Amino acid sequence: MSLKAHITEYIVPTPDTGPYGVTVGPDRAIWFSKARHNSIGRITLDGTITEYAGLASASGSLLLTPGPDNALWFTPIQANCIGRLTMSGEVSAFALPTPNAGPYGITVGPDNALWFTENQANKIGRITLNGDITEFAIPSAGAFPAYIVTGPDGALWFTENQANKIGRITVNGDITEFPLPSPDAGPVGIAVGPDKALWFVEIIGNRIGRITPDGDITEFPLLVPEARPHAITPGPDESLWFTEWKNNSIGQITVHGDITSYPLLTPEAEPHGIVAGPDGALWFAEEKNYIGKLALS
Repeated sequence: MSLKAHITEYIVPTPDTGPYGVTVGPDRAIWFSKARHNSIGRITLDGTITEYAGLASASGSLLLTPGPDNALWFTPIQANCIGRLTMSGEVSAFALPTPNAGPYGITVGPDNALWFTENQANKIGRITLNGDITEFAIPSAGAFPAYIVTGPDGALWFTENQANKIGRITVNGDITEFPLPSPDAGPVGIAVGPDKALWFVEIIGNRIGRITPDGDITEFPLLVPEARPHAITPGPDESLWFTEWKNNSIGQITVHGDITSYPLLTPEAEPHGIVAGPDGALWFAEEKNYIGKLALS
């Protein structure tokens, strides 16, 4: 029996903020970053939105993740720092050692530190809960690292958007790179699937990729040319879900490679970040100033 998608969109009160990344907070609400505004947003499962002031400068945050300290950690790319936001709205910032580093992806590592990518500095960063920062250079020049996630093998896995590789870094800083079979694929989002493999999107190659912890890669072409997949997340249904910003849809792929696409309500909404919520729905950020929710029935 085929399932029907029910999509709801909630407009962000402050106009033109560019919602970008989404995550589930320690309070079970959905928190989101804004690429074009100095604030972090929170939306409850019933759609109530609150906005919290970010850093003093116009920082434009990209991605965010809950830390082991019950705070949210985020990447203010223009401010060249790592930000921290408590559940009560207190903000702090930790300056990066490398100027103009371009912090982008961020996740909690197996060592309870935060690990992040620096797309301009071509490094992977690590920050402890008290703000101590270490940086590790990526072997490939101009790799433009994007998303990062803790893998099932206790290492961190990240996408190298311009080097056309998937990277792996241990908590000791040892880096291995896996070239993609298809040239100019442009990997961006990456997530751990229910099959304990790493799944990633190819924003230029128009495919969804899968890599095992030992480096075996499979690629699955999307249904629509130039769909521009961006972010990917494991869903509550043993499949993975991803955003297609050019196709203006939310995509679903099973571990067997079967793909379904669900169109959004708002034209040219530009969906980016996506996460499975505690309510069993998929929540996503639309750069056209909406937070979206997709539920199946």
